[in-house]
Amino acid sequence: MNSGPRLHPGVIADAASVVLEHVPVEPDQIVAGAPTTGHLVLDDDGDRTVGVWEMSVGAMRDVEADEVFVVLAGAATVEFEHPHASPIVLAPGSVVRLESGMRTIWTVRQTLRKVYVAP
Repeated sequence: MNSGPRLHPGVIADAASVVLEHVPVEPDQIVAGAPTTGHLVLDDDGDRTVGVWEMSVGAMRDVEADEVFVVLAGAATVEFEHPHASPIVLAPGSVVRLESGMRTIWTVRQTLRKVYVAP
């Protein structure tokens, strides 16, 4: 059962250049600067979602969902507040898995764009 937009089989979706409409990050999430985020769902079959997400320069707190993502562009560091873990540095080609409920701080030095897959 389809519940959202669907990618067409055999047709390219250019996640690197699709235009994303940004909105300001909620004030209670901002750590530094005035970051904005934008996203677009490319495919949603009801069981999993594939999308593009982007964050401008700045820092914000977030509570994560289950997802695997690949960084397409940008530079950032993700700190893990809970459960505590060593920070990771993101660059194009980074592949990361996050689990639901992780509390993070995203510090973006160069606008970060990723493609994600989430259940």
